[in-house]
Amino acid sequence: MPSSDATLLIGDAARLSGISARMLRHYEDLGLLGEVRRSESGYRRYSLSDVHTLRFIKRSRDLGFSMDQVTELVGLWRNRRRTSASVKRVAQAHLQELEQRIAEMQAMQRTLAHLVHCCHGDQRPDCPILDDLSRIDPPKAEA
Repeated sequence: MPSSDATLLIGDAARLSGISARMLRHYEDLGLLGEVRRSESGYRRYSLSDVHTLRFIKRSRDLGFSMDQVTELVGLWRNRRRTSASVKRVAQAHLQELEQRIAEMQAMQRTLAHLVHCCHGDQRPDCPILDDLSRIDPPKAEA
């Protein structure tokens, strides 16, 4: 690991943080890294603090937080006067979203498992899977 006062080129910062250089530039464009220094020749120069922030972002994204949530979490992480209740609120909202998506996926899995079970999978043209997919249901009302 480089010394704490070292500056890194984009490839090194990307490698150390575990993200691509393209995503690093994207996060920089979103303002998640603050002002990134440039060398006299115009190359971006990242600090180890930037790498730490990039790892934080990567871990947040790995847990499925949206970019808006990541932006909020980075702001909370940097704000030493934050309350843990603020952080918990973001995490709880994301957890509820995940739980709903999981429930929806489990319902899809049950439906598809039932359809696969009902299909004979033989030489006949009749297929309950295609019958179900072609069924015309009235549109669901938006909540």
